Amino acid sequence: AGINQLNVPHGLFLDNDQTLYIAEWANHRIVEWKIRAASGRIATGGNGQLKHPSDVILDKARDSLLICDFGNKRIVRWSLRNSNNGETIISGLACAALTMDEQGFLYISDPERHEVRQWQVGETQGIVVAGGNGIGNRFDQLNEPRKVFVDRDHSVYVSDGPNDRVMKWVKGAKEGIVVAGGRGKGNLLSQLNFPEGIIVDQLGTLYVVDRGNNRIVRWPKGSAEGHILVGESGAGSLPNQLHGPIGLLFDRHGNLYVADHVNQRVQKFEIQLAV
Repeated sequence: AGINQLNVPHGLFLDNDQTLYIAEWANHRIVEWKIRAASGRIATGGNGQLKHPSDVILDKARDSLLICDFGNKRIVRWSLRNSNNGETIISGLACAALTMDEQGFLYISDPERHEVRQWQVGETQGIVVAGGNGIGNRFDQLNEPRKVFVDRDHSVYVSDGPNDRVMKWVKGAKEGIVVAGGRGKGNLLSQLNFPEGIIVDQLGTLYVVDRGNNRIVRWPKGSAEGHILVGESGAGSLPNQLHGPIGLLFDRHGNLYVADHVNQRVQKFEIQLAV
C-alpha cells in the first residue's frame, strides 16, 4: 500500500497538466500521480474516509475531485485545496462510474438499480437516461452497468457488463442501441466478455476495455466487429499484456492509459488513432 504501489486500480482521470488520478479500490483512496513520477501522492482517503472507491473525475470549475464512493453508496466532493474536507453531494446509490458533460451535469451508473441517471449537483433524484426498467437484456434494460461515457450530443454510452455489450442511448430515447458486442460472451472479434471502460471519439469510434478477454478493442462506428489494440496474446504481465483491465482514458496526444487491475499497475500505450 505504499505510494509507489497500487492495489486494484479502477477508475482513471487525467488532468490537462498530465496529472493522473487513480481510484484505488482495495486501498480505499485516490492517488495523484504525475506522469513519469516514481511514486504517487495520496489525494484523499486511506484513513477510513472512503470505502472501495470505483471512479474519480476532476471538477475543474470547483477545483475538486468527484469520487464514486461505492462501498458507502455516495458521491463525494473533495476539495483539492483542503484535502481533509470531503462533502457528500449525492447519497443512497451504488456508483460504479461517473462522468460530467460540458454543462456540468453528472452521469452516474448504478449497478444495483441497473440504470444510469443524469444529476445536477444539488438535486435529490436525478433523471434516468439509460436503463431503469429492471435487470435484463432487452434494449430498454441494463444488467449491472459499469462505466459510462457521454458524447457532445449527450448520447450516453454504457458498458453493460454481464450482457457483454456496449449500449448507446440517444438523448431522450426509451431504449438503447447495441454498438459493440451483444452476440453472447466470447472472444471472437464480434464479441465481448464483461466490458468495462469505454471512450468514444469524435468520429464515433468506440474504444472498450474487454475485461474478460484481457484486451482493449477499437470498434468503428456501425461495425459488426472490433479490432484488438492491446492484448492479442492473452492475459499476462508483459508490457504488451493486460490482466483484468478496468479503467481507460486517452491523453491529448493520443496515448492510451489502462488500469491493469490484477497486475496492480496503470499501463500507457502509444496508439495509432483512426483518422
